[in-house]
Amino acid sequence: MKVNIVEIKRFAVHDGDGIRTTVFFKGCPLKCLWCHNPETLSPKRQLAFYKHKCVMCGKCAEVCSLHSLSGGIHAINKEKCVLCGRCAEVCPQSAIEVFGTEMTVDEVCAALIKDRSFYDESGGGITLSGGECLLQSEACREILKEMKRCEINTAVDTCGFVVREAIDRVMPYTDTFLYDIKVIDVDVHKRCTGQPNGLILDNLMYIDKSGAKTEIRIPYVPGYNDNQIDKIGSFLAQLKNITGARVLPYHNYAASKYAALGIEDTLPKTLPSEAEISKAKDILKNYGIPIK
Repeated sequence: MKVNIVEIKRFAVHDGDGIRTTVFFKGCPLKCLWCHNPETLSPKRQLAFYKHKCVMCGKCAEVCSLHSLSGGIHAINKEKCVLCGRCAEVCPQSAIEVFGTEMTVDEVCAALIKDRSFYDESGGGITLSGGECLLQSEACREILKEMKRCEINTAVDTCGFVVREAIDRVMPYTDTFLYDIKVIDVDVHKRCTGQPNGLILDNLMYIDKSGAKTEIRIPYVPGYNDNQIDKIGSFLAQLKNITGARVLPYHNYAASKYAALGIEDTLPKTLPSEAEISKAKDILKNYGIPIK
């Protein structure tokens, strides 16, 4: 069985407890306006060109005729590109990157097991993330099953906009769900992500009723969902098995990725202040929700 991933990130410290190795799967059913991983949105393999890194050395043109350098301009014929990745391999400045790698489940598991000593020492483990990892739920189940056989802690980071069967496949092998809640009002959710949120809220309640441990992750984006925090707190207060919530301040570090991929930059311009984040946390605390 094969999976389509963007990368396997080692020594991650924001994707669950302890030191973790995180697998970022490619493809996402949501189109969040503030997405900081735009390379994970499409399920397809993609070529990115970082213009500001290019030194016009011509190495890419030596291995591929679809690259041309003239008058200080580097052009790529993306329509004919087959995404072989040869240009990225020879680029000395990492100005060219191919997002999307096909691996077998066994290959992914082998890579994850290599870091076992770090998990054991830190109370960490592995996290499946994305994009939306549960779009490839059968492969996720096999990876998680092998990790549990090896007694490695597991976490699944999900937006929740997936079919119930996907959750059922991975639940027996998942120690903690990292669950995104962005908005409560359906109209606001549609505007911010392109999709309604009924399925997301229903799936969270289903996971909670099953007894699975869940950490809630709330992106805080001024002007988009900052007026939703009280409603989120009220909704979460009815759940029984959440371990806490993490408020994630929006940042715009991904702007260069949008340009490199040639896709529309939808990133908001306003960043949250420390005071706004602190207020959001206080609102959640007032509902009895532990803050991580």
